[in-house]
Amino acid sequence: MTQYKIAPSILSADYANFESELKRLESAGAEYAHIDVMDGHFVPNITFGAGVVASMRPHSKLVFDCHLMVSNPEKHIEEFVRAGADIIGIHVEATPHIHGALQQIRAAGVKACVVLNPGTPVQAIRHVLNLVDQVLVMTVNPGFGGQAFLLETLVKIRELASLREQEGLQFDIEVDGGVDNQTIKLAKEAGANVFVAGSYVFKGDVHHQVQTLREALHD
Repeated sequence: MTQYKIAPSILSADYANFESELKRLESAGAEYAHIDVMDGHFVPNITFGAGVVASMRPHSKLVFDCHLMVSNPEKHIEEFVRAGADIIGIHVEATPHIHGALQQIRAAGVKACVVLNPGTPVQAIRHVLNLVDQVLVMTVNPGFGGQAFLLETLVKIRELASLREQEGLQFDIEVDGGVDNQTIKLAKEAGANVFVAGSYVFKGDVHHQVQTLREALHD
């Protein structure tokens, strides 16, 4: 049976109160905390480093899903492993060494995730699907929160779900960007099972917003 997981993005949280924000997410029933790491180079924004992740780790039992939107992510894998990441996601567009970088993540005992920007075809990661625990499909252009879900990315989710079945692979399909109580249904129907939501979760009562997403998955 498919396990659906809600992964609120702390990009939309109160940065001065991460400990209490993480506790709110736990009590709301979220499974993951999605942590968007941006370097100001691969994407224009700058957010959190490994030190921030390490400072949050003792305060939460949530799965830390670290999404590295950085150039040459292989240079940063070890520090995020030490910081307490449970999943490390790296962009195929960010390194010529995607194969080795994913192997490096798994060798450290952490789950490996490969990430696709909206304009990148599934074919670009087909050769590494046997090395990943998760594929993250960006459903907005990366770098900033609050964008609208790109409906054309649903085709990519369907293609990944089909490939997974054809090749007998086991990986989660995660979506990130513009996820709300309507678009989550479309992503689920296409084959996704992990849902990153930032603006939607933190714009109101966190417990209510997470439950609304959960209810939408079971409509």
